Amino acid sequence: MPRLSIIVPCYNEEATIQLLLKSIYDQTYPHPEIEVILADGMSTDQTRGQVAAFQREYPDLQVKVVDNPKRIIPAALNAALAAAQGEFIIRLDGHCTPYPDYVKNSIADLEQGKGDNVGGVWEIRPAGAGVIARSIAAAAAHPFGVGDALYRFTKSAGAVDTVPFGAFRRSLFDQVGKYDESLLTNEDYEFNTRIRQHGGVVWLDPAIRSVYFARATLAALAKQYWRYGFWKLRMLRRYPQTLRLRQALPPLFVLGCAVLALLAILLNTARWLLVIILILYFTLLVIGALPVAYRQKDPRLLVGIPLAIATMHSCWGAGFLRSLID
Repeated sequence: MPRLSIIVPCYNEEATIQLLLKSIYDQTYPHPEIEVILADGMSTDQTRGQVAAFQREYPDLQVKVVDNPKRIIPAALNAALAAAQGEFIIRLDGHCTPYPDYVKNSIADLEQGKGDNVGGVWEIRPAGAGVIARSIAAAAAHPFGVGDALYRFTKSAGAVDTVPFGAFRRSLFDQVGKYDESLLTNEDYEFNTRIRQHGGVVWLDPAIRSVYFARATLAALAKQYWRYGFWKLRMLRRYPQTLRLRQALPPLFVLGCAVLALLAILLNTARWLLVIILILYFTLLVIGALPVAYRQKDPRLLVGIPLAIATMHSCWGAGFLRSLID
């Protein structure tokens, strides 16, 4: 019986699923002690064909595919958990690649009792070669874009609100329950909230690293952050004490700009105030983009990064407000 089960929700991941499986195969942890459970949301591309090709080439790594007809992430995770047999559970994603020592470091932290859920830092990379894809990857790791979400940039270990993915003892799910299938996103944050409410610790260790591929286009980024904002409010209704400043600012900003835009129809003062606020906002974003543009020697990032961050802020805030109206 495997000691570790790696569970992965996936849907139409033909472009990256083999990268993930190969990175699991390259782990320093022994293959006989690992099983991989992929919960597939009935993919319509060649995801399953890519998985089958990997299994033929690397038969010494146990890989199993289970169906996720509900096509939502928490249902996928619960379906994978039902099929998993390991003492330890590590949750990964279809478009990430863990560093070779990811599993070893995760298990070591759990065995040392550092946390009930341990996770690491994302190294965010672009999903394409263009300037927009690179701008989105930079924005997704920038404090202006993600606030105090430490797992995107910190170098210090410690207890936190949440971590990406996570590693747990299987017994944890008996204590706090499985993933909440009424939430289409924010399922990790909600699960970590329950861990902390039960007196557990969520531990962030920057030695646990994975590469995460950001969205490739502004349209995909907008859709992603609208969904994040919309479902965040649904979670906050249950756990209002988890609200953080980084989560409150985008809806307040969007609401303030919308109110000023309406008042601007009648009042010159509101019109000029809106213009000044937007100029200051984008000036601040350009200043924040300067170090990245300098390091990458690409002045186009001075436009791309502010566009990406503004997309994240506005869509997250608009999704939150739309959920509030509902």
